[in-house]
Amino acid sequence: MTDTAIPSNGDMPLAEARQRRVALLMITLVVLFVLVPFLFWRDTWFGRALTDEEMGQYLADGTKPRRIQHALVQMGERINRGDPTAKRWYPQLLQLTGNPHPEIRVTLAWVLGADHRAEEFHRALLPLLQDAEPMVRRNAALSLVRFGDASGRDEFLAMLRPYAVRAPADGTLSYRLPQGNAAERGTLLARLETSQGTLEVSSPVPGTVEKWLAEEQSRVAAEQEILVLMPGSEQVWEAMRALYLVGRAEDLPEVERYARGAVSDLADEVRQQASLTAAEIRRRALQNRESNEENRGKQ
Repeated sequence: MTDTAIPSNGDMPLAEARQRRVALLMITLVVLFVLVPFLFWRDTWFGRALTDEEMGQYLADGTKPRRIQHALVQMGERINRGDPTAKRWYPQLLQLTGNPHPEIRVTLAWVLGADHRAEEFHRALLPLLQDAEPMVRRNAALSLVRFGDASGRDEFLAMLRPYAVRAPADGTLSYRLPQGNAAERGTLLARLETSQGTLEVSSPVPGTVEKWLAEEQSRVAAEQEILVLMPGSEQVWEAMRALYLVGRAEDLPEVERYARGAVSDLADEVRQQASLTAAEIRRRALQNRESNEENRGKQ
């Protein structure tokens, strides 16, 4: 039986060597295309459970806001599961209330409502009602309801009303998101050409572009209102659930507007929740009135 010699690279025909290099290159590219998305997904997907060591590291990682967000989401899940080990990181959570990254404060304001028995969380939420970011204020207000605190009631009413977006600087509008388009927080609404370059105007809250107050290619001034956003269904639904618990009789006109279906393009469940909220507010108002009359009769 004759052995067939395998040529070395030096003996291999040039065409065959090139084919092998191309094949190796293709394999490498395939691996990279699989690996890079996985690594990106691993770093951006907040559902991956963190070890205790990672939790502490992520909460302290001031260079990567998304790592902090990941840890916050996982902290919220641990608290909701009743995991007693979560309390060891409460001091680190409280240190994040003044974090310069809005997305971290937005997430934190939500997570602080997960443990309604932690009075330190209750105290930390109150200053967040004055945050410059509307979504921080809204999440803080919703979390406070879990503590039986109605301090954020004004925010719930604001969530039911149109939101005016202002220009961040003097400039010329070079792009506008078309009227009727839905926007999430962070969606590009407009571009503004300024003396310092192009500024992107992102949506500070979820909603739908109701109308533009400035024409495309027009000059606008800093802080000038340039468009109006109508509230999105999810924001309205959350506000209605909160007002079910803390709403007052004077809030009924806003609530009943949604219950009557006067606001279009909202999910049926939002109108149903508005009807339930209006009924509960009326019931509570009647109960309070009867209680006050009874107390006056005893005096």
